[in-house]
Formats: sequence, C-alpha cells, structure tokens
Amino acid sequence: MTAPPDDCLAHNDWICGAYLTGRRQILWDAVVQHLQLTVVSVLIALVLAVPLALAARRRRWASGPVLGITTVLYTIPSLAMFSLLLPVYGLSASLVVAGLVLYSLTLLVRNILAGLRAVPEETRQAARGMGYGPVRLLLTVELPLALPASMAGLRIATVSAVSLVTIGAIVGHGGLGNLIYAGMNTFFKAQVLTASVLCVIIAIVADLLLLTIQRALTPWARRPGERSA
Repeated sequence: MTAPPDDCLAHNDWICGAYLTGRRQILWDAVVQHLQLTVVSVLIALVLAVPLALAARRRRWASGPVLGITTVLYTIPSLAMFSLLLPVYGLSASLVVAGLVLYSLTLLVRNILAGLRAVPEETRQAARGMGYGPVRLLLTVELPLALPASMAGLRIATVSAVSLVTIGAIVGHGGLGNLIYAGMNTFFKAQVLTASVLCVIIAIVADLLLLTIQRALTPWARRPGERSA
C-alpha cells in the first residue's frame, strides 16, 4: 500500500510531527538518560573540584599540579578518553560518567579557585579579627564571595557535559546521542533533527536554571537596576 503524500515519515522529512507522536516514549527515555548522565557527572565533579580548589588555594605548591593535571585531562580527545577508561569501566554508563567527570574538573577547579583568590585579603583579615575560625571563614565568607565565579564554571561545565553525553552513544549510553547516531547511520532525518534540537533545549534550560540560582544566591552581585527589579 502506497503511503499518502502527506506522510512525513514515508518522505523522510526533517520536520515530522508523526515522529514526535509515534516515538514519544523513546524520546522521553533518551531525554531522561541524558539528564541523568549529565547531572550525576557534574555533581561528582563538583564534589571533587571543591577540595581540589581549596587545596590549591591554601597550599601554593599544590596549585601547579592540580591545575596542570586537570588541564591535561581536558586536552584528551573524548574518544581517546573513553578508550583509556574502557578497561576499568567496560561498556557501561559508568564509563561515560567517569569521562564527563574528568572533563568537568578543569572548568570547575579553575573557576572555584579563581573565585577564592578574588576574595579580598582585607575581608579575610576583618573576619579573623571578629573571631572567625578557618572553617567559619571558609563557609560564611570565602565560599559565598567566590560563588559568582564558581557558578560561572558550573554553568559552563553543565552545558559542556550536555554536549559530551552524546559521545557516550559509542558505548550505548549517550542519551539523545544514541538517537542522533542511529539516525545518522540510517539517514533518518526527523530523528537526527529532533534529538539534536532536544540537546540544545536541555543545554539552554540548564544554563538558564543555573543562572537563576546564581542570581538568587548572589543578590549583591547584581547591577543596581537588577536589584530594584
């Protein structure tokens, strides 16, 4: 039976509503996996990046090795990175997460460290004069003042992770990347375009969400016009 002329799937159109309705569950599962891989990777990287940045800030001898190692990791091509991690994690989602964590460390460590270094020394001295100990000084003075730079790094790392998750399709754990690669192999236009657009949407929404959180947590960093808005 011949498909009707308006059947976008039969014509393999780039934009196809029938694909969205017919593959809704497949798209949803891919989006969920994409979000899970991104969030888990960035959170683990953040947990590792904070103590590394603190160590580099408090001990000058540690600054060079920390920044050097994380920078070298970031220069490794993604396919090579996954290949190096393959003997450890096998063809699993952990392989993708580990790779994304290593890539995110450079962006997070550098920005957190830059934020900590930007805290005025007179502010630290004033806090110490008021009886602040090292832990209280860190939690109530240094980290809050370093938050704008830290959040900037977190935004970049998150958007980067959203993009790099797609590379995980080579091991079957790439979220929307699985659909993109499968669609490219079969030249399924609607699948390639739809999955790609969803990746862009996720990156934009994630960036806007983190920007909103940043502005809520750092009201002192807003411009005068923004504060009164």
